[in-house]
Amino acid sequence: MTTRDLVLIALFAAITAVLGLFPALTLPITGVPVTAQTLGVMLAGSILGARRGGLALVVFLVLVAVGLPLLAGGRGGAAVFSGVTAGFLFSWPVAAFVIGWLTEKTWDRYALLHAVTINVFGGILIIYAGGIAWMVAVAGIPLDKALYGSLPFIPGDALKVIAAATAAVALKRYQQHPLGQTV
Repeated sequence: MTTRDLVLIALFAAITAVLGLFPALTLPITGVPVTAQTLGVMLAGSILGARRGGLALVVFLVLVAVGLPLLAGGRGGAAVFSGVTAGFLFSWPVAAFVIGWLTEKTWDRYALLHAVTINVFGGILIIYAGGIAWMVAVAGIPLDKALYGSLPFIPGDALKVIAAATAAVALKRYQQHPLGQTV
């Protein structure tokens, strides 16, 4: 791993933290806040690729675990990893990795439709699967209620998908090589 890799990983961990400064809106059904931070997950995977994108979110979560108030609403500390939102948090590095891996695999034909599809899969489906499974298994929320409670997140997440996909496609226009080699 190069110094450049480390800087990019730290940068995208910081971007995810900054996105936590936007006020969170907590939904009453699930208690899960609507935040801008999943945009950081999508951007990390789309721009940094699998390895660096996933590591950026691991770094971010380690910083949260040691107590830095980097989550929306100024939350941080080990306790957030046992709450109702923990499944969403645990899925962030996985989602960034998957988005990055799929982006790298489709780089030669990468366009806006590819980017949107990849970010929907990684940035919505994987994150929701981890979060909903956690709510059901650990928080004891019935599956139907967890699924229903997740519906209000979809419009905001769709906007984040479009933003991340647009950024990644714009970046591709200025590069000639796969993300893993030039970013």
